[in-house]
Amino acid sequence: MAHGIEEVVARGMCVGCGACSVRTSGAIPVTIGRRGVYEAHLDGIDSGAVRAASRVCPFSDDSPDEDALTRERFPDLPADDRLGARRDIVAGRIASDTEVMRSSSGGLTSLLLVELLREGRVDGIVHVGRPEGDQRFAYTISTSAEEVLGSRKSMYASTTLTDVLGRIRGDGRRYAVVGVPCFITAARHLVREMPDLGEQLVVFVGLVCGHLKSTFYAESLAWQAGVAPQDLERIDFRVKAPERSSGNYDYEVTARGATEPIRRRTGSAFDTSWGFGAFQPEACNFCDDVFAESADVAFADAWLPQYEPDSRGTNVVVVRDEQVGETLQRAAARGEADLEPLSADDAAASQGGNYRHRRVGLAVRLADDLRRGRSVPRKRVAPDRTVVSRRRAALIRQRRRMSVLSLERFAEAREAGDFSRYERPMQRAIRRYWLIDAATHGPRALAGFLKHRAKELLRR
Repeated sequence: MAHGIEEVVARGMCVGCGACSVRTSGAIPVTIGRRGVYEAHLDGIDSGAVRAASRVCPFSDDSPDEDALTRERFPDLPADDRLGARRDIVAGRIASDTEVMRSSSGGLTSLLLVELLREGRVDGIVHVGRPEGDQRFAYTISTSAEEVLGSRKSMYASTTLTDVLGRIRGDGRRYAVVGVPCFITAARHLVREMPDLGEQLVVFVGLVCGHLKSTFYAESLAWQAGVAPQDLERIDFRVKAPERSSGNYDYEVTARGATEPIRRRTGSAFDTSWGFGAFQPEACNFCDDVFAESADVAFADAWLPQYEPDSRGTNVVVVRDEQVGETLQRAAARGEADLEPLSADDAAASQGGNYRHRRVGLAVRLADDLRRGRSVPRKRVAPDRTVVSRRRAALIRQRRRMSVLSLERFAEAREAGDFSRYERPMQRAIRRYWLIDAATHGPRALAGFLKHRAKELLRR
């Protein structure tokens, strides 16, 4: 059964990238929905426009998958099924300890973007930032180092390429586009279909992500810090603490009219574990691309024992484009970055949880949906309910239920102005998750459950 963009939208797995709208010159609207996620709307759209849109949708069978894009863009590079094609793999960070503490990880993504501008390879950077006068995150354009650095750090929110690509199309300038894997795939589809845009988008920079977040994630963190969603002015998701490991960071929220932010340890919020899947869009349940395989370069956090204790943070970088690699090496030669070779095995190990979700978990989810007669996209992972134990499969299914629950209940809490409408059912779901995990993985997982339960009781 064909799985085109119609099925993507009907199944609620539209990620809101906006490629369909760009391809149809705005005929297909992409707006933010009740669950805080951008969504395309196909009602009343001409069938020809729908078919054109389906060819650029990253979750449609009408568009080429990452393997096909890799063969087309990097035909001479070695590749494996974990990282995609690769020219070089390095780990490192920018050399300035002051500046690296202002970045989410090792600061190499921002360094590369600034260097692309400085060397004249691009005229602008298309990336997620904070538009002036708007507290929400959105795709914007930076044309200077100051603008790039002003929008560095992780921004966990639903965004869309719709408006920004519409603005730059035909302006005669060259751009680097930055995005998570599905957005990079969508952008590659667009330049295949729209040669004029292909002349403008000349560097593709991928960001490895565990999963996307609804706009509700920021609001939940703020609410737990005492700032209601309507009063949230600004959030910084990752504030490093010099005395702690790189993964043990804080967050800061600033209320409207306040002069100082409120700072809390991220782990003090009950829903911040990426394993819970809180506020995850359904699309992320159908992604099998970890290292943005169609990007010219991909950046990740180095969640590895040799790097994680260092509070400064470290990047894993998979380089595919020769010029991008040379740009990074020139910065290192000038003493602006510290880089060292990393093996493919270590690069993959740095994203172990990501692979479990996007490969093993995907096999179970595909099989579950097919059993129920639901349309699913063609993926590079075979549907298989037996790829894991029954208990592990139960954990995968619980996580999926928690994603849906978080979006539904937070929408209700937001409308009612009552955080408990979200917190209570989500806490129950988290307890069930930990109990399943304890039954699956034994004493270590049980210790995690007891720690979470103690934290929950202290919140009351």
